Amino acid sequence: MAKLQDAISRTTTHPLRPALDRTFSVAPMMDWTTRDYRAFARTLTRHALLYTEMVTTGAILHGSPRERFLGYDDTEHPLALQLGGSDAGELAACAAIAEAWGYDEVNLNVGCPSDRVQNNLIGACLMAHPQTVAAAVRAMREAVSIPVTVKCRIGIDDQDADADLARFVAEVADAGCETFIVHARKAWLQGLSPKENRDVPPLDYPRVHRLKRDNPQLHIGINGGIKTLDDCGAHLAHVDSVMIGREAYQNPWLLAGVDAALYGVPGPATSRHAAAQALRPYIIRRLEEGARLNHVTRHLLGLFQGCPGGRRFRRHLSENAHRDGAGIAVYDDALGLVPEVNEPAIH
Repeated sequence: MAKLQDAISRTTTHPLRPALDRTFSVAPMMDWTTRDYRAFARTLTRHALLYTEMVTTGAILHGSPRERFLGYDDTEHPLALQLGGSDAGELAACAAIAEAWGYDEVNLNVGCPSDRVQNNLIGACLMAHPQTVAAAVRAMREAVSIPVTVKCRIGIDDQDADADLARFVAEVADAGCETFIVHARKAWLQGLSPKENRDVPPLDYPRVHRLKRDNPQLHIGINGGIKTLDDCGAHLAHVDSVMIGREAYQNPWLLAGVDAALYGVPGPATSRHAAAQALRPYIIRRLEEGARLNHVTRHLLGLFQGCPGGRRFRRHLSENAHRDGAGIAVYDDALGLVPEVNEPAIH
């Protein structure tokens, strides 16, 4: 892992609330990166930057209670709120609310290919409207002191040249955005479903690498199809940060290697069992607040992937955690089906 450590600069941070460092982050994913997943992720890594699911401006401004959309546990820091919207005034108001709630960063979604959000001028379709994105960024930056960042694609539909991406980034950067996280696939808004847009358009990592080469003054992060920490190290030779999405969710033990490999400090988890036990007080607290057990434990189903007893662990939670009255005993029984083994974090 030496190449990983050589590829980045390290930051010394407070042990309980690390300073904002985007070297590694977990992508915002609808229905996946909930507050319960993020609390679980913190049993595996203290330093990765975590993102909320995308929250629309309408939900924040008009939804009730606001805690439903913005609530989080203090252990989740560093934590960014991803916003969906295009109206500069509404985005500025939501950014100010996010700062008041204690978020460390506000990120604008310019990458989601869903038909539903396109109809509201949210997500990847905004890549065709750089002036709108620039106006939104300018308004948000005037409203807050925390960083305002953009997550986008390398292009949409007939945009198929470095110049298209360069023009978008240049206009938004002129409005004050210094950080772009780029999903290295185009979004085909005509003809592909949101699910197909996660896999069908080919990855083009060199385009993102060239974007960084041509914009050394900007922070350029890369996202899309990255599965290992060794892959992260390879990309960090060309860009400033790496964001992992589905792999970090479906194979969460990957996160246990992040702090040592990318930040040069030990991670909090010595074993998968230790991570699961570390989450136990949080689960009890959430149950006392009225949450259902499966709302938390569904995020742990991949923790013992490939381990003896891992299938029994998943089955027990899948069959029992959703039942009315399911409590911490169901969780403890599931853990009892998996032998304890100390193991190194995966790379």
